Formats: sequence, structure tokens, C-alpha cells
Amino acid sequence: MAAPKVAVVGAGVIGLSTALCIMETCPNCSVTILSEQFSPNTTSDVAAGMLIPHTYPDTPIHVQKQWFKETFTYLFAISNSAEASEAGIHLVSGWQVFKNTPKEELPFWSDVVLGFRPMSKAELQKFPQHQSGQAFTTLKCDCPPYLSWLEKRLKAAGVQMYTRKVADLWELHGKYDIIVNCAGIGAHQLVGDKKLLPVRGQVLKVHAPWVKNFIRDGDGLTYIYPGIHRITLGGTREKENWTLSPDPGTTKDIFDRCCSLEPSLWGAQDIQVKVGLRPSRQCVRLQREVLSQGGVKLLVVHNYGHGAGGFSVHRGTAKEAAGLVGECIAALQGSSSKAKL
Repeated sequence: MAAPKVAVVGAGVIGLSTALCIMETCPNCSVTILSEQFSPNTTSDVAAGMLIPHTYPDTPIHVQKQWFKETFTYLFAISNSAEASEAGIHLVSGWQVFKNTPKEELPFWSDVVLGFRPMSKAELQKFPQHQSGQAFTTLKCDCPPYLSWLEKRLKAAGVQMYTRKVADLWELHGKYDIIVNCAGIGAHQLVGDKKLLPVRGQVLKVHAPWVKNFIRDGDGLTYIYPGIHRITLGGTREKENWTLSPDPGTTKDIFDRCCSLEPSLWGAQDIQVKVGLRPSRQCVRLQREVLSQGGVKLLVVHNYGHGAGGFSVHRGTAKEAAGLVGECIAALQGSSSKAKL
């Protein structure tokens, strides 16, 4: 059969990395990315891009760990290369602090990040309101540069990219053999997934180059994540809130909370406010589906619903989705061989 035509819907970190993995595993494919928005206007552009996993209640822990490990290994190699600054990837050390002792002593990802250990008493003196903490080194993606770097690699591999809103996957039938749904929160409408809900996140991007260590409150609501040029201060988790306009009261609350963790931030300058809608589900939807309409079939691979943890697992889930696309191609080739017979 002719080279299979694959359309990836969505151009956030999940869509771009899935397209790249498809090109790496199925190089004879023709891959096209269709998205209403590209960087710098995606949800991924708002994300802090810290590799600290969020747990998906309905996904087995060993699967989540594998996704995280694959992502960490992939980004660690980039951070050790000449492309690190262009890709916006760097190592950052810091602390996760707790007001109450956490239920689990060791998170499932503790042996994937570097140098994970309990904080010393001397370190905890910096955080008088907290009882305990964990120190480790992880990776951070500065999101707009990373998305640009992915786009550059995709273009070099011959991937086409078009700005287009896809309202129904059936629009693409006939032009493409396989559709990969990486629409993020857009999947709520695109495939009518009522299990997918927005969790609104408001963050501040500030200039405070003296802050070098990340600090994350154990509840995950307050965090300080230093990037190459700016620091991300967060945040909020507002379930089923679709509002994309910043809230001034929330901005003040985030800034006050972060300053209580790191008082030197009172001197931060050039404060920009960003809002994104995390595509939240009890588990990432990563599966093949054959849609059928009047005897006509449409092969679909879903890869969406990563919530707040997309950057931490993006490469692992992209590899798995690319494997599912490979299975679809094998099925297509099998059916075309039978047709010839």
C-alpha cells in the first residue's frame, strides 16, 4: 500500500511529541499536524514544564513510572547536549516541603529523579512553617522554546503543519488513514468526552534571576519553578472552570503565597499573568478506537487527558501512542493484502 497518511490533531506538547515519535517509529508515514492553535498560544505554553509527576488515580503506578522514566531519560540526554539551551531544557535542584508528614515516604518517582533524599534540619530552617521535606534534582522544560524545538525537528522530518479547527474527526475521513487525537481539553467537545474536565491554572511569570532553586509546597498548590529567563509562580487548581481571563485577586494570592515560601520574591519584577486549562481525567486516554458510520470505518488513536502532569510523561505516552499507530498501520496493510488476494 502507499505510505499511510496520519493526521495528528493538536499541537501542544502531547501532539508535537506524538507526531515526532510516529516519524521515528514509522518513517514511511506521511504525518500532518492540524491544530486551531500553535505555540505560543497553547495550554502547554502556560505550563511550568517541571518534571514532577502528578498521579492518575485510574492508571497503574508501574505504567505511570515507565512513562515518567522514558520522558526523564529523553530530556536528560537533551540537557546534556549542545541543543539544551535552544530546547529550553535544564536541570534544577530544590525542595518539596510539607506542613504535615506525607502518607508515602517515597513517591514512586523518587529513584528516577536525581539525588532524592530527606531534607536536613539545616535546610528546613528556611521553611519555618513546614515540618519535613524532600530534596532532589529534576529537569525543567521552558515550554515555548521546547515546543519551537519540537516543531523545528518535525519540519526537518517532512511533517506538514496547518492551522485548522477540527470540529469532528469524520471531517478527516478519506484524506487520512489514521487520526491521532491529541486535542487536550478540546477533546471534551471533539469526541464528547464527559470524563474530561478543565482544571484552570493561573500562574505568574516573573523576573527574579537570584532565585535558583525550585520550591514546591507538598499540596502542589504553591510552587516556585525557576526557568532559564523567568520564574513560574503558581498556582491554582480550579475544577470545571473554563475562564481564560486572569483574575487579579488570584494573582495577588499566588504572589503572597510564593513570597511566604521565598521572601526574596518581593523584589520580583516584570510580572506577567498566564492562564491555561489543564485537560484533566482520572486516567490518560491512550487507546485505539475504530469509529464506524454507515459501514465506513475510521481508525483513531487517542492520547489526551494528561491534566497537570503532561510534561512529566509526554515522551512516554507519545511513544506508546506511536506504537498504537504502528498497530493500526499493520492492520491497514493486512487488510490491503487481503484485498489484493
